[in-house]
Amino acid sequence: MILIDPPLWPAHGRLWSHLVSDSSLAELHEFAARQGLPRRGFERDHYDAPGELYESLRAAGATAVTSRELVRRLQASGLRRRKSGAMGRRVPGRELLRPAPLRAGDLVAVPAMAGVVPPERLDEGRARLKSWGLRVRMGDHVLDRHGRLSYLAGTDADRAADFAAAWMDPEVRAVMPARGGYGTQRVLDLLDWRRLAEAAPKHLIGFSDVTALHQAVASRLGLASVHSHVVTSLGHASPRSAESLRRLLMEPDTVRELFEDGAVDVVVPGRAVGVLVGGNLAMLASEVGTRLSRPARGGIVLLEDIDEAPYRIDRLLTQLLRSGWFEGVRGIVAGEFTDCGPRDEVEFVLEERLAPLGVAMVKRLDVGHTSTTASIPLGLAATLDTDRRSLTLSA
Repeated sequence: MILIDPPLWPAHGRLWSHLVSDSSLAELHEFAARQGLPRRGFERDHYDAPGELYESLRAAGATAVTSRELVRRLQASGLRRRKSGAMGRRVPGRELLRPAPLRAGDLVAVPAMAGVVPPERLDEGRARLKSWGLRVRMGDHVLDRHGRLSYLAGTDADRAADFAAAWMDPEVRAVMPARGGYGTQRVLDLLDWRRLAEAAPKHLIGFSDVTALHQAVASRLGLASVHSHVVTSLGHASPRSAESLRRLLMEPDTVRELFEDGAVDVVVPGRAVGVLVGGNLAMLASEVGTRLSRPARGGIVLLEDIDEAPYRIDRLLTQLLRSGWFEGVRGIVAGEFTDCGPRDEVEFVLEERLAPLGVAMVKRLDVGHTSTTASIPLGLAATLDTDRRSLTLSA
């Protein structure tokens, strides 16, 4: 049923009514579209309708109720959520909304967002997820191949449709892309982020090219996510690495220390408190200037990459520095730079470009394109302490 409350005078001095549904948002959107209300008037669970449309909306079938009754029915239907528990934009540096832990029997959706997916590795990763008691559902186009571009798993529209279908499905509790490789950025602008914000919060898990998605869900949905394996790498993960991801998703209260063995080297001593942000260096640099980029302000930055020569790492860091992406950063954690050339040269580039920022910095964290990678929850507050060689999640 569509409900509308009497017109009122808000602070901006114009008469407005609230139009809601007590059964589903789909019903509400359909009714609003028929009446010519623009989607930009939708606010989480209701439309702000101009007061002059009140009588015409009633004539079209909206039932008039008091404001108190409208709120009561919204709460009873489960459509009204506290702002703190709903997805939406949050300023950089603020801790993001963390989805509820996964439980045995929960459903994980697996879309292909980027490169062509090897079926055998997909099966291995699926088997590992099932061994945790989770159900797994593959996207309709997960094994597609683009007709002309050999590096893409199907068309951009199909990959976007698979992600949107997974995200909007109320049964799905986590989305874990099948693999990385280039292609995720091509679908981001095909997604309706306002519509995606209407879904219940769910986990996004992945690394490498998935960094573009981490940035998007952080900037547009205000949602924390997990930098860790994709499905095709999970089957080859070491037992310890796989277990660290399982605990972070299913037993998060048991995870506080992210440097489990303290095996990092100090570049710049110090202590930093901030929200974890970052991921793949190439993706972060190529997202700068887009509406989905999430800057480092107020954050502890994680960086990793693969197959980037030292001069290209230099160029990527220089782009981030010149664009102002690092302004307000509080700490830096350099992970693995796999197959990027001589380690000493790579580390010199990282230190020469980033140490002058004067914030606490460590290097050689095992996170990135490795089978032993640590799992890092992006969007959560943490403390980096170089004396203790620790990165600890806030309570």
